Amino acid sequence: MKVIFLQDVKGQGKKDEIKEVSDAYARNVLLKKGLAEEASETNLNKHKAINKANEKRAQEELEEAKKLAGVLQEAVVQLKTKAGEGGRVFGSVTSKQIADALDALHLKIDKRKIHLQEPIKSLGTTIVQVKLHPEVTAELRVHVQAE
Repeated sequence: MKVIFLQDVKGQGKKDEIKEVSDAYARNVLLKKGLAEEASETNLNKHKAINKANEKRAQEELEEAKKLAGVLQEAVVQLKTKAGEGGRVFGSVTSKQIADALDALHLKIDKRKIHLQEPIKSLGTTIVQVKLHPEVTAELRVHVQAE
């Protein structure tokens, strides 16, 4: 029997894969547990439509990430913090502080997408990597000033 996997099944198939399995295994395990559905004409058409919609949404997300990357390339985030002798910052500037500063500029970026090689501990401008999408990474300039 041909089935469309709805979830990954170890040793059998991955999600959205169409595969031939034995009738008994399909009826007694895969269909019963909701891990797969029979690959009938209607299910195949539904599966194709869902895949097409998913591809379109993924393409739109990629385009949106590229636009946001262009905006971030031009932006400079200004942060003020307490500093001591020689331009050393008390504590460090974290990705959360950078995300909050971007929020003030009306750019919603999750702090987990901001990758600091190490926390910023000195005054001046630092280039920070922002991973917006698996295929899109932008560079953001963060300028740290003394209060």
